[in-house]
Amino acid sequence: MKRFILAILIPLSLSFGENIKTIEIPNIPDNKLKDGKGKEVVEQYCSICHSLNYITMQKGLSKKVWEAEVKKMILFGAPIENQKDIDAIVEYLEKNY
Repeated sequence: MKRFILAILIPLSLSFGENIKTIEIPNIPDNKLKDGKGKEVVEQYCSICHSLNYITMQKGLSKKVWEAEVKKMILFGAPIENQKDIDAIVEYLEKNY
């Protein structure tokens, strides 16, 4: 039985090699965050999990919304462990985005 399976799988796997195509993924750099108090903390924590473009695309969100977003990111595993850093992130985001 093993020989039968190998006899089918080996030629089948070799035939897929002819159709393999490569693609080049463009390098899309992150947008730069606006300068301001707390920028370094935001870069330190937020860029661990996602592109900073997710931040720079936002416009005019309230402090309440940013607090909810930061809490959500912590629930998703963002390693922000102290309230001082949470406050700095929320303050920076509220003032700049």
